[in-house]
Amino acid sequence: MTQPEHSPLGKPSAYKTEYDASLLFPIPRLAKREELGLHQGSALPFFGVDMWNAYELSWLNMKGKPQVALATCIVPADTPNIVESKSFKLYLNSFNQTRIASVEAMQQLLHQDLSEACGGPVQVRLTLPEQFGTLKMRELDGLLLDRLDIDTDIYSPAPELLHANHDETIVEEVLISHLLKSNCLVTGQPDWGSVQIRYVGAPIDQEGLLKYLISFRNHNEFHEQCVERIFMDVQRQCKPVKLAVYARYTRRGGLDINPFRTNFNTPWPDNARNARQ
Repeated sequence: MTQPEHSPLGKPSAYKTEYDASLLFPIPRLAKREELGLHQGSALPFFGVDMWNAYELSWLNMKGKPQVALATCIVPADTPNIVESKSFKLYLNSFNQTRIASVEAMQQLLHQDLSEACGGPVQVRLTLPEQFGTLKMRELDGLLLDRLDIDTDIYSPAPELLHANHDETIVEEVLISHLLKSNCLVTGQPDWGSVQIRYVGAPIDQEGLLKYLISFRNHNEFHEQCVERIFMDVQRQCKPVKLAVYARYTRRGGLDINPFRTNFNTPWPDNARNARQ
C-alpha cells in the first residue's frame, strides 16, 4: 500500500527511538504525473531534483554521547518515488537512541535507505556543528511579482490565467513570488513557499502569472507535485523556449522540501536557506 492515505500523515504515531528503515513510506510519482499527461514510459519534459533539509537529526556515538547534524538529501526527479515527509521525520527520529560508529557510517546509512525508498541514488550530505557558521541565508533573485496590485478570487489552480505575448521580442526573465501556498494532500494543513520562475521566451503576462500562483491557495498536493504542475502549466500555456521552476517551502516537522525542475542545462540551485525557512 503506497497511496498517500495509507501513510502516517494525519494519524497518531508511536515515535520509535531506535533505527528502523521500514518507517520510510514511498509514494510513486506516476499517479500525479499522469494527471499532468505524463504517462509511464514517455520521456519527462523536465529534469531536476528535490532538495530536502533535515534540521532535527541526532544519534549516539559508540560511547553513548549524542551527536547532531543537519542533513541535506538530494533526490533526482527521475526517481520513481517520493518519500512522505512524516514518515521521513519518524525515520530520522528512530536514530535518536541508536549508536552509530561514525559520521561517515551515518551518512552511508541515510544514503542506502533513502535510495532504496526513492528507487534511485539519493545524495546525502551532513553538516556538523563546527560547520554551521558557514551556512548561508539568501533570498531568491528575480523580479518580485508581489509588487503588483491585483484583484483575484481564484483559489484553485487555473492555468487559463497564464498567457504570453508571442508578438513581442523574446526575453530572458527571472520572476519570483512569496505568495505560493498550497495544502497537504492528506491532512489539508497549509504549506507555505516562495517560487522562482526562470524562462526564455515570449514575455509572460506578470499579473496573470501572479494570479495563477495565488490560485494554488486551496489546492491539495505535495510540494513536488505542485512544482511539476506549475512547470507543465507554464510550459503549455506560454510555450517558453527554456523554463526552470524552483520552490523553497517553509519547514514542517524539522524538514523543508525544495523542488527544482528545468528543461535546459543549468546549475542546480545552491540550496541557500530563505528567511522564512
